[in-house]
This record gives sequence, structure tokens and C-alpha cells, in this order.
Amino acid sequence: MITIFDYGAGNIRSVQNTLDEIGAQYELVHDAAGLQRATKIILPGVGHFGQMLRALDELDVRSALIGRIKAGVPFMGICLGLQGLFESSEEAPGQDGLAIFPGTVKRFDISARVPHMGWNQLDLVKPSRLLAGLPERPHVYFAHSYYVPVVEQAAATCTYTIPYTAVLESGNVFGVQCHPEKSGPLGLAIVRNFVEL
Repeated sequence: MITIFDYGAGNIRSVQNTLDEIGAQYELVHDAAGLQRATKIILPGVGHFGQMLRALDELDVRSALIGRIKAGVPFMGICLGLQGLFESSEEAPGQDGLAIFPGTVKRFDISARVPHMGWNQLDLVKPSRLLAGLPERPHVYFAHSYYVPVVEQAAATCTYTIPYTAVLESGNVFGVQCHPEKSGPLGLAIVRNFVEL
């Protein structure tokens, strides 16, 4: 069963609408027992890095979530859900991320207009199951003030003052900085590719 993890914030309804649109079966869960049932996990994210990680800790699901990811369950983090995979973020100094990957999430330079909001182009870095069947340089919708620097797990980058990781793909772990649920038919295709893994 595809699981959307509901930590009490985020773009849950729009992610549900996207899964409904493609006919995918799913359940909303908010505890470790729900994560144990999951055959795929989606972690939506809108808001603040510290708030999301604190909510996961208050729900006592950090170890269960990390355990399921490390056990090979396909995982997709959306926006803040991607950023949470890293060790830390400049948005919340001192707050530990999930640390699936090393590194720190950065804030766009003070000279950049933030948030980075609107449509922008993905540039493919390596073959990606998540982007299979999409145009070579698809345009998708973004809304964020912090970014993951280009890492070895990046499947696609986006450039907003500097290039950054826009799509991450490493084994069973996937992440998108864009909002596929707000990206029209291309966003539906990204979510469908994850569902059909």
C-alpha cells in the first residue's frame, strides 16, 4: 500500500488529489505502525525544516521512517520532504535531519529573490526512473527559499541564481524539490512513475 505520511502540515490534500487522478490506492498514516505497512512512502513537505523534523520526533516515527528507507521501501520526499533527507539545514540550525545523505540544505543567497516561486526547467544529470517519458527539459513548479546543493545523488538540477539538486534518485530513495502536484500533466507523470516502480 502506498503511504502518505501525515505529520500535521504540508500539502497533503493536493498530493491525495494527484494520486486520485492517476487511480492509485493509498492511505494516510501518522504513526510508526502505518509506516510498517507501507510498500511505498510519500513524505510531502511545505513549511519549515525544523517544524517538520520536530513533528516527526513528536510522533516518534524518526527511527521507523529511517528503518523503512534503509530496508529498501521506495520513498519519495516532496519539497521539504527532499530536504529532510539531509543532515541539517540553514533554516533550522541545530535541528538534525534524517541524515539519509550527508550535507546541509542551504538558503539562496541574499541577492536572490525568495522564495523561488513559479515554473522553472529541469536539467537531466543522469538517467532517472522518476523522469522517464518526460520531455528532455521539462518545466515544473517550485516554491522554496532553501535548496540542496548539487550532490552525487542528483538526477536533475534546476538553476535559480545557482544550479541545485531538483530531483534526487539513489536506489529506493527519490526526492523532488518541485511540487509535482502543482505541475500539471508533467507532475502527474512524475508521481505515476514513482507509483509504478
